[in-house]
Amino acid sequence: MQLIDSILAASAEITALRRDIHRHPELCFQEQRTSDLIAQALTQWGIPVHRGLGKTGVVGVVRNGDSPRAVGLRADIDALPITERNTFPHASTIAGRMHACGHDGHTAMLLAAAKYLATHRNFDGTVYLVFQPAEEGGGGAREMIKDGLFERFPMEAIFGAHNWPGLAAGQFALKSGPVFASSNEFRIVLRGKGCHAAMPHLGLDPVPAACQLVQGFQTIVSRNKRPIDPGVISVTMIQAGEATNVVPDSVELQGTVRTFTVELLDLFERRMREMTEQLAGAFELTAEFEFRRNYPPTINHAAETGFVREVLTGMVGPENVLDFEPTMGAEDFSYYLLEKPGCYFLIGNGDGDHRSLGHGLGPCTLHNPCYDFNDELIPLGGSMWVRLAEAWLRR
Repeated sequence: MQLIDSILAASAEITALRRDIHRHPELCFQEQRTSDLIAQALTQWGIPVHRGLGKTGVVGVVRNGDSPRAVGLRADIDALPITERNTFPHASTIAGRMHACGHDGHTAMLLAAAKYLATHRNFDGTVYLVFQPAEEGGGGAREMIKDGLFERFPMEAIFGAHNWPGLAAGQFALKSGPVFASSNEFRIVLRGKGCHAAMPHLGLDPVPAACQLVQGFQTIVSRNKRPIDPGVISVTMIQAGEATNVVPDSVELQGTVRTFTVELLDLFERRMREMTEQLAGAFELTAEFEFRRNYPPTINHAAETGFVREVLTGMVGPENVLDFEPTMGAEDFSYYLLEKPGCYFLIGNGDGDHRSLGHGLGPCTLHNPCYDFNDELIPLGGSMWVRLAEAWLRR
């Protein structure tokens, strides 16, 4: 494993920053303290800082030489609305907020690279350090783009990485093409006529229609799409009624839809709308149908994915650079990849052994109240970003 000595030597300093961020988690578009900490560190290392993109985003600019070439490296900085159950000294100090996805670690790895790049500048061109807010549902990537990220910082390509529990520390995983799904939400209200449950013939009961609709949506997955096209329709919330002896006036259903292509997403939305309206008519009900498209699918570019694989293989060997099995989870790095070539890949976070005894129960999985980022990754991740930036600008 080829780690950069000076990044390894500075790992204690960067780990302290990571744990400071972990102790003070901030939710999407509220990351003021976190942004201040990042900006202060970058400024201390002589890196010009630009703030305010996506409200709380930070962009550091490391430039050397006369080349107009440039590359972007991205880390997300926001936390989740989860109450932490860990008991270690750097656990969250704010109830209901926690870095349960490792964005504090992503920030730390990019800060480690930033310090090295500013000190050594072994490249000709520009490295843009993109510290992005609001990945967890806020679409911070989209908002930074709206605020002129790519116009103000004209990078040729952009790269991002996410820690991955269950993948061994020291290993990476990636693939070209779709890697994360689109994320979408729906809300449906079926309205009938309430009545006494002992006299259902006097009302219009929306509950049986809702039950059939939940089942019917699964036939869209099994009978309308091609079997080889991945897609998920999940009804995750059903709300109806207030008493056991009363037929309710209405039923509300909510849930999520995930696909890897916009074409399949179009099919799902169309068929769900048709099924809702037609089934409601058959039961003499009225229907409201809302469908909200959130993050698009994350689709890696082939050439940039091959480039990342080559650099990582040189660092850790081919046996530690694995193929990534796509997930139906979502990631707003997708917005960047709609605008610029790039690759989003995984760095192993281990199996949780880095949490010493008593630091929380349960598995060390993402979005888990007992999760913690593995600080052993900081020198590896910092070295990774440096090698990627230097190699890109040498091309």
